[in-house]
Parts: sequence; structure tokens; C-alpha cells
Amino acid sequence: MAERGVTPQVEWPARTDTSLALNHMGTFDWDLDSGQMFLDTTALEVLDLRPEEFTGTPAGLRARLAPGEEVRLDARVAQALKAGHSHYGAYVRSRDREGAPGWTHVQGRILRDPHGRPYRIIGILRDAVHDPGEPGAAGERDEGRRRMTGVIERTTAILAHARTVNDVTDVLKDPEALGHLGAVSVMLGVVDGGRIHLVAEGQLGAYVPETEYTRIDAPLPMSEAVRTLLPVYLSSREQFQRRYPDLWPYIEPLAVRSGVYLPLIAQGRPVGALGLLYTREGDFDAEERNVLMALGSGIAQSLQRAILFEQEHDLAEGLQTAMLPRRIPEVAGAQIAVRYRAARMGRDIGGDWYDVVPLGEGRVGVMIGDVEGHDTDAAAVMGQLRIALRAYIAEGHTPGAAMARASAFLQDLETERFATCTYADIDLTSGMARLVRAGHLDPVVRRGDGSCHRVQVAGGLPLGLPVPDPGAPGAGASGGDAGASGAPGASRAAGTGYPVTSLELHPGDTLLLCTDGLTERPGGDPDTGVRELMEAVRDGPADVEELADLLCDLVGDSGGGDDMALLLLRRRGTPLPRGGGPLRHRLTPGDPDAPAMARHLIRAAAAAWGAWEQADEIELAADELMTNALVHTDGVGGVSMRLTPEGRIRIEVEDTSSALPRRREADDWAVSGRGLMLVDRLADAWGVEPRGGGKCVWCEFAVQSPSREPGVA
Repeated sequence: MAERGVTPQVEWPARTDTSLALNHMGTFDWDLDSGQMFLDTTALEVLDLRPEEFTGTPAGLRARLAPGEEVRLDARVAQALKAGHSHYGAYVRSRDREGAPGWTHVQGRILRDPHGRPYRIIGILRDAVHDPGEPGAAGERDEGRRRMTGVIERTTAILAHARTVNDVTDVLKDPEALGHLGAVSVMLGVVDGGRIHLVAEGQLGAYVPETEYTRIDAPLPMSEAVRTLLPVYLSSREQFQRRYPDLWPYIEPLAVRSGVYLPLIAQGRPVGALGLLYTREGDFDAEERNVLMALGSGIAQSLQRAILFEQEHDLAEGLQTAMLPRRIPEVAGAQIAVRYRAARMGRDIGGDWYDVVPLGEGRVGVMIGDVEGHDTDAAAVMGQLRIALRAYIAEGHTPGAAMARASAFLQDLETERFATCTYADIDLTSGMARLVRAGHLDPVVRRGDGSCHRVQVAGGLPLGLPVPDPGAPGAGASGGDAGASGAPGASRAAGTGYPVTSLELHPGDTLLLCTDGLTERPGGDPDTGVRELMEAVRDGPADVEELADLLCDLVGDSGGGDDMALLLLRRRGTPLPRGGGPLRHRLTPGDPDAPAMARHLIRAAAAAWGAWEQADEIELAADELMTNALVHTDGVGGVSMRLTPEGRIRIEVEDTSSALPRRREADDWAVSGRGLMLVDRLADAWGVEPRGGGKCVWCEFAVQSPSREPGVA
């Protein structure tokens, strides 16, 4: 038996395995294809692992590596494999069965096949605690310095792309970033008035609902860091218990032995605090404190940037919401659905808009538009332009004239922005639609049988751009899009620069208006988005609400550079009674036969629509409105008559005078002044509507059920 303290006899020269074992050096063999790893007896002793505790895979080493070291070692191996190196080495912090800290040196030789593919690593594991210049001294400092530097670099690179507070909190949970600090729990608090809002916590699970909101004056380390603008370092569990008794109940059940709370200061004021908890015990040296302060400074700048961005986004989103219509009115004879989706770039705000304008008695105006830009200014211009165009339409201007006035309005704003737009004036009774386009996408029509096609609408220049003088050299006849005059059914409103295209919508047809955010695909062929849109519309559901949801899902996360607005209008199938009109007749001053012919047609139409008992009253009221227009105005007018979906007969007389008629009380000897009084007594309702450069005076009669057929006694 060898005496105590005497080295046992070893044969000379020593065998390789004996030499390695005496120097606490073990070997490992790692098959990269299968993932299996072999550790010899000495390697197991170095890691203080029993044979039955080792799983035979690299994951089996996890129990003996300090927090964060596994990730760092994996990164070192991955870097060597990717770079084509044949060797790699690393010092890693380890711990024995009792949790005592130590150092282990790992060195591996990478074997590759003839094609350069790595398939096996053979290496050594050795106890590095007693290395000259041990890792606990110089080796530890070098390794720690590299680790800390890597943390700063990776974290700074990730934070550079953070746009929201959620982006910042995601960085804190990223194992490739702050996980290398060795912290087992990372917490972020944001200053919110006189409170601190805990918005993120790391992997240990130290988050407690009772501490989600804390006061800045509370006796807690995060509050103290914010109050004093100084970091709080805690090197032992005793300090947690003594200095912060209110926090101790949450720390006591955790394996936390130290921690640091850093104030996040931006432009001289606290915006939050960062808390890091460790299982190690001991104080933080000067170098660690400097690195932590630098890290806190970078996070503070990113956090303030994210807070300001979210505040600006909230402001812009509120502005966008205020500028869009608060609700879409219900329109008899149509089903309408609208959608808006913000961009995923810039300030998540834009100038896309939609609107629906009821025009009375079966007519509705629908529009879609896009102001250039993605910022609050674009949203503000959008709101002004939408309201202006809506006002021109409500005044009764024709589609071409309304679009031209809106373009002049945008020029007067001097915003140096332009806008595209499509407007449709639809008579839901007859199905006739008049469309005008200002540099926008062509609309799409889905017929009741499921067929789908794009409508070639004659176009003019985008709004806000000056319309060329038709008489100027080189100017086109329309001042619109190239080839616009070739659109079927197009007619030009004189002097507007915006031609009008006619389209008939049958019951069950759906009109689709959208902005280019629905068809654009980042980095893709522009035609791809249009093709996908047409397929989705053709194969989608008939219900416009369901179809709108489907089209929004079509964009999904593939969109991003532009916001998107969508409007769908489906004409309901409401067939009118036989002979339901409409009837139109032109009134020309100086033509003595025009009023007589109009009276004859009105009386015949009333009888055909089941109102033969009311034909006298209808004819008399129409005659009074026509006479008023011919006597008191100089412009050419017209009379129209139709049966509404509600079963009322509506008569409209238009003229080019903006002067509104006045009802007067005539005396017994007056020769005029009784016209509107008669209309008021005879009709169920009457009124006046502006129509661009003139007006429309109308009256309505509820059709009564006939008691007998005409000609029967």
C-alpha cells in the first residue's frame, strides 16, 4: 500500500490513457450525423458526472455548465464548422455536483469527408482550474471580456431594428443577446407617469402579478434606480432580504444570489429600469459594471425611440381614424363592405381612403382614393380631400366635374402631393353607373354568374396635377391617361379633363374598388398581385363582408410597403314592377309642345304603375314644377319620373339656376304664387336638391291600391 502523499508507482514510459488521467484530461467522440457523444471515464470525472447520469448526447453536459455557457459553446462550434476550421477550443464555466464553480477547457478536432462536410469531432475535456494564469484570473478575464463585448455587439445590432416597446422586450428574451450575460432572469420596467410598468421578464419566472405596477417612491430596487438615477448592485441574498424586505418574499423561493438594477436614462431623464438576476454570489467588478452601464445606455436609447415611435403612431392612427368615415350608411338596394389595413412600414399610416355618399332615391356615390405618402401629413391631406370631394358630389356636380374640382382643391392646398381616385355614381334602380378615374386602378366587376373582369374606365391625371390645356401644342384632347378615350361607353365632361364611363350593374353584380396596397407584393411581379386578386374575387363568396375578409387575408403578411383600402358594392336583386321606368323628357324654353308631351307621358306612366286614380294630381303637380322652371329660369331643363323601390312615384324637374324656389301665399287677385302651394297640398313630400350648377325640385306620391280598373263603372 502506498504511503499517504506519495505518488503511486507508474510504469515508464506512461501509457497515454494514464498520462491523460493523471492530468485530469478526458476524451470525447461526437458523431455529428447521429448526434451521439461518448465520454471516457476521465471526462466523466472532470464533469463530475456518473456514467448513468450521462445521456450520450451533448445535451447531457448541460447539467454541469453554468447558465449561458451552453449557448456560447454551441456558437463556438457552429462558427468553426461554418468557417471550415479543423480545430476549435474554448474555456467554459462549469460547476460540480454541489454547485461549486469551476473552469473546463474543451478542445476538438473536426473530421470532414472528401467533400468538406463535417461528420465527426474528437477532442479532449480537461480541468482548467489550475491553469497557469488560470481562467479565474487572466483566462477568466479574457473570456469574460470577449463574452461581454459580444453581448454589447449583438444587443446593439438587434436594438437598432427595434421600433416598438415589444421589439425591445423581445431582445431581452433573446438567448443570443442578453443570455450571454449569465443572468437567469431579465426584467424591464417602463416609467409611466409616477409608476413603473413591468413589461417584460425573462426565463426564471420571477414575474409576479402584484408587482406589474409599482410606484417610483416604493421601497424596491427598480424604483430606487429610477429615483436616484444610479444602479443598484446586490451581491448576496442577505442584501436582498435586508435592503428590500418587500421584495424578499418573491426572491426567497428562487435560486437567486445576486442582482443588478440599472436606470435607463435618455436625454437626462429616466425612461425605465433594467433588472438582471444571477445565481452566482459575489460583487460585480469594475469592468462588469462598465459593461452593464454601457448596455443600459443602449437599451435606454432604444426604449425612448420605441416609446416616441408608439406615441407618434397612436397620434397618426387617431388622425387616420378621424379622417375616415365613422360609419358606412345603409343604402337601399345595395350591400356595401369596406376595409382599411395600415402599412407595416414607415409610421403605419397612410393616405388611402374610401367613402359612401347617399344621393337619395336609389342613387349612391362610392369612391376610393390614395394620397401619396405614409405619414400624418398624408392622412391630413386625405381627410381634407375626401371631405371636399364628398361636398362636390353632394352639391350635385357630375362625376367629371366633381373630380376636376377636387383636383383644383388639392392644388390649392399646395402640399406638393398628388392623389389617385376612382368615383362611381350608381343608380341602383336602373343599375346604371357612371365612373370616373383619376390615375387610379381600374375597378373590377364580378357578375352574378361568378364571372369576373376588370372594367376599362377612361382616366384622367391624378388629382393635384395641372390638367394640360387642350388647345396647347402637344396636349391631348382629354388631358387624361394615354388611351383613355378608347374606353367603351366613355363620354367627356367638357373642360374637366376627366371622362365618364358608363357601366350597367345587374342584380347580383358586385363592384370592387381598391388601392394598390391590395395588389402590390414586395419584390414580386406587379401582375402577380392583380392575378391573385382576380382569382380570389372570382372564386370567393358572394357575400361582400365575407369576400372583403378573404381579400384582406390574401394580402396577409406579404404586404408591408403600403396601406390598403377596399370597397365592395353588390347590387341587390330587387326587380321593379312592369313599366317601372325611369321616364325622362327634355324641356326647352320656346318649345310649346314640350310641356304638353311631358304631361301626356307622366299621365300614361302613372296609370301604368297602378296610380291611375292619382293621375290628375300627379300631372298637375308635375305641370306646376315644369312651369316654375320654364318661367323663372333661363336654362334648359328636364323632367324625369320613376317608381322607387319603396313604391313611390318620384318626379324631378332640373334647371340650371341655383336660386331656390320660395313658397308664397297669393291673395285672391294674384295671377302667380300658387304653384308650390299646390305641390305641397297634392304631393306626399317635396323638396329641393343642389345639382352642380343648378338644382332639382322634386315631389313624391305614395301609390294607392286601386279600387277599380280604369273604364269600369
